Amino acid sequence: MDREDSLGFQILRAIRRIIRRTSEHSRTVGKHGGVSVPQMLCLKAISEFPDRTEITVAMVAEAVQLSAPTISRILDKMEKRGYIARERNSKDRRRVCVSLTEEGWQRTENLPTPLHEQFLKRFHTLDPIECLGLLRALERVVELMDAEGMDAAPLLIPELEVGEHGVAMDDSEGL
Repeated sequence: MDREDSLGFQILRAIRRIIRRTSEHSRTVGKHGGVSVPQMLCLKAISEFPDRTEITVAMVAEAVQLSAPTISRILDKMEKRGYIARERNSKDRRRVCVSLTEEGWQRTENLPTPLHEQFLKRFHTLDPIECLGLLRALERVVELMDAEGMDAAPLLIPELEVGEHGVAMDDSEGL
């Protein structure tokens, strides 16, 4: 077995295919949805809150599992595009609430299914023993790549990279 056919290279190719699929999905979302993946996740999260009058940046950050500063930058771009509106809470002027505009609601109607949701739907059809085996194998790959200390949300978003101190950084204008 030559080096290019070794199991290690096959595993690296599989990892590369996962990375490429994530990037491909992001381009598809941008092309057909008109927004970046992080913007899509924020739009979906805001649209799914039961009480739509009291949605804060912190609530959106928790829903999409990204930091509040990252969400603020995403919301800035969405506000400029007319998808969301921000206004101070009438009871507590320190709180800023976020809501979808009419254009934002229209945008949510055409959003594709996020890649992580597609994965989870398929994953939940597997035998629990197989699921556990996959988790253990991937955790071992994480160890082999010295990535144990890296924090990562369970979302497949190629535009975001974690910078110093675990803070998500904008890696593209697509945020």
